[in-house]
Amino acid sequence: MNFKALLSIAAVCSAVCACGPKQDGSSQEPKNYRTLEVERGDAVLEAKYSATLEGQQLVEIRPQVSGIITKICFEEGDKVTKGQTLFILDQVPFTAAVEVAEANVRSAEAQLATAKLTAESNTMLYEKEVISEYELKTAQNALASAEAAYAQAKAQLTTANNNLSYTVVKSPVTGVAGMIPYRVGALVGSNITTPMVTVSDDSFIHAYFSLSENLILNLMQQYGTQQNFIEGMSDVELLMSNGDRYPVKGRIDAVSGIVDQSTGAVRVRAQFANDSHLLRSGNSASVIIPTKVKDVIVIPQIATYEIQEKVFVYKVVDGKATSSMVEVYKENDGTSYIVTSGLEEGEVIVAEGAGLLKEGTVIATE
Repeated sequence: MNFKALLSIAAVCSAVCACGPKQDGSSQEPKNYRTLEVERGDAVLEAKYSATLEGQQLVEIRPQVSGIITKICFEEGDKVTKGQTLFILDQVPFTAAVEVAEANVRSAEAQLATAKLTAESNTMLYEKEVISEYELKTAQNALASAEAAYAQAKAQLTTANNNLSYTVVKSPVTGVAGMIPYRVGALVGSNITTPMVTVSDDSFIHAYFSLSENLILNLMQQYGTQQNFIEGMSDVELLMSNGDRYPVKGRIDAVSGIVDQSTGAVRVRAQFANDSHLLRSGNSASVIIPTKVKDVIVIPQIATYEIQEKVFVYKVVDGKATSSMVEVYKENDGTSYIVTSGLEEGEVIVAEGAGLLKEGTVIATE
């Protein structure tokens, strides 16, 4: 093959290549993207907040007197009622103390009776001028001393009886018992660091969670007062740790008046009835707060992308993706946005994968 032939082949190849499709976006093949037509309507957005659960009352049971545990009257995890006996401590020394106190009361009572007779007799003798005023006063002072001794003896008997009653450790609330760190034969006292048992009154469960300072401020401005906010909020739901929704709805019943400076959050409490005792203190869950909105545009978050904290969508204009900034409501449920401006009813946007698109991409709608 000569040099002229080589030039001819090169020219043909060059012409073929020049006739191929251009690689810029102006003549690219249409790609299929799921789109949606913008509509206005009512919606409910659900925001989720991590929460910890506590019974409405959590009581640590500690003895009021020192003693050796002689009997445990319940099982760990049992449902116990208010006034139910949980532990019995060794009663022998306390029973003896009661008997001593009773004997002291009887002795003081006898001394008081004698002092009364002496005072009465001396009063009569003094009136007849048989004894001096000094002797009368002495008898009266002895009576006062006997009365005080009798009162003291009765107080000591009351204390002894109370101490004896404290050897029977009862539950102050109805609830569910926790684990028992002590066994029969263990010596316990009022100064123990670990309680004998913890009883949780879980007829109602409190879910504690946090809302941002800005959100609380917005809600307070919306409702006017904290009480109006609590009364006006919709019922909330609870998402349990296994992913199921708790079947009973609850209410927000308390909002902390203090902002946590380390987190910038405000502590909030929601209450749920727990008749089934399905929920327990210490469980983790999520509180779901619904936001009902009317006559708004709601779009999925996967139809948007963000640049410098600004939200954009791709409108389909003349078959091509056209970037457009939208304003969205500051609170959302993590999956959808409420659009406040930038979209009009009837416009078409790319419904997913917006972050992967480029301006001018030809859209072939599904």
